[in-house]
Amino acid sequence: MTGETAAQERIFKVLCAHPGVTRIDTHAASVFLDGPRALKIKRAVRFPFLDYSTLEKRKAACEEEIRINRPLAPQIYHRVVAITQEPDGSLKIDGRGQPVEYAVDMSRFDESRTLDHLAKAGPLDANLASAAADAIAASHEAAPRADGAAWASSISGLIDGNSNGLRKGHHLEAEEIELLGQASHAMFVRLRPLLEERGRQGFVRRCHGDLHLANIVSIDDQPVLFDAIEFDAGIATIDVLYDLAFTLMDLLHHDQPRAANIVLNRYLAATPPENLDALSTFPLFMSIRAAIRAQVTLARLARPEAHQTGILHEARRYFDLARALIHPPAPCLIAVGGLSGTGKSALARALAPGVAPQPGAVVLRSDVIRKQLFRVEYTHRLPPSTYRPEVTARIYEVLVQRARQVLAQGHSTIVDAVFASESERDELAAMARECNVPLSGLFLVADLATRQARIGGRQGDASDATQEVAAQQEHYNIGHVGWATIDASRTQEQTLQRCRDAIARQIRQSD
Repeated sequence: MTGETAAQERIFKVLCAHPGVTRIDTHAASVFLDGPRALKIKRAVRFPFLDYSTLEKRKAACEEEIRINRPLAPQIYHRVVAITQEPDGSLKIDGRGQPVEYAVDMSRFDESRTLDHLAKAGPLDANLASAAADAIAASHEAAPRADGAAWASSISGLIDGNSNGLRKGHHLEAEEIELLGQASHAMFVRLRPLLEERGRQGFVRRCHGDLHLANIVSIDDQPVLFDAIEFDAGIATIDVLYDLAFTLMDLLHHDQPRAANIVLNRYLAATPPENLDALSTFPLFMSIRAAIRAQVTLARLARPEAHQTGILHEARRYFDLARALIHPPAPCLIAVGGLSGTGKSALARALAPGVAPQPGAVVLRSDVIRKQLFRVEYTHRLPPSTYRPEVTARIYEVLVQRARQVLAQGHSTIVDAVFASESERDELAAMARECNVPLSGLFLVADLATRQARIGGRQGDASDATQEVAAQQEHYNIGHVGWATIDASRTQEQTLQRCRDAIARQIRQSD
């Protein structure tokens, strides 16, 4: 034990002597919980990736943690406080004596409300998942731009670092580790020009850097990002999609495919459309993140209280996820058509999580794209002039264009629109043939009373359709549909199952 660590242990014992104080240790910090307050002290350690070996370095690290995290979570992070030795030899928090240690002064939150705990308890709430995507998108918008070339050059090292770390302890098969590394390097070689271009476009930023579920907490039913990386700006200077990939991967690990798909689609809708041209990065990014978590999990075996079987099982699950993600299956195209009120958007959202590759299909909705093109909020009602035939034709052009973008990245998409005319359906089918991907077309039908009742019950939706519009649509000349016609007049679960059966039939017929 060094002099620094011995001095720290004396301080830690004094802090723990107060009634009701709980101490939690990690590899680099000790946190002291006392009622609504938490004090986080950097441990006097030095690793290849951080150095807290001196008091000055620990003070600087505390100040950096406040600087990085307070904008993300002002309700948690407050200030840096000194732990002082008073003239009588006693220790005091924020005293007037000689500083002998520094701590991050924080508000305690309910640890059971972090997203990893919530995910273990059951399906995550859709509104919480959407809000998490908004919080991540907002953090990326505020993050300063950085050197994209340095980020791209670092990825090879990340892959090799994972391979080397996973070999330690011989807990995983060496051949599987080698194959994962080879596949990751091969994908990186293909993606490197895209990654370098994204760096030039400003998508490499000083991000959170560690956005797994345990670092997102629900406070007053709103997600708060915390514990961003402060000890090494290089680790957190990354493509914004690599930051997002940690959350997506961890949602998949926690058996939350619906929440992962919600986060993906919400984030894409809230950020520049250029991100659609980088969907091909997710298999590599998520796989690297899963391998990192496998390493971190295996490192817990060194703790005296470690439960070896449970730790090895979780590490193996992360490792298997990394291996699966690096080999994504071929994409597909699903079209969901039907008059207003037939339940197209609800169906598209329900189908999307189960459409490979992970984390599910990108949903392209005509109502949302119309609002984006007119630069209004999704729930803002547009005037009738924005529904002129030439405007609607433009909306369908954009739908097809964006679907093509998604498919070109090796990702699946679900296109949600009325598709009332044969020409609209034919144009989408022609694009699918050009991209050499299978198209599963679904056309939902329901009686007018059902459609009007559903429209009347909508709240906070992107659609501008009214009950009057639904009545007018009864006179549309739909023509020859050519897609699977689905009775959508019953429950959403029944419609979903009918659509899944129809897609399976269409796939069998195309084989």
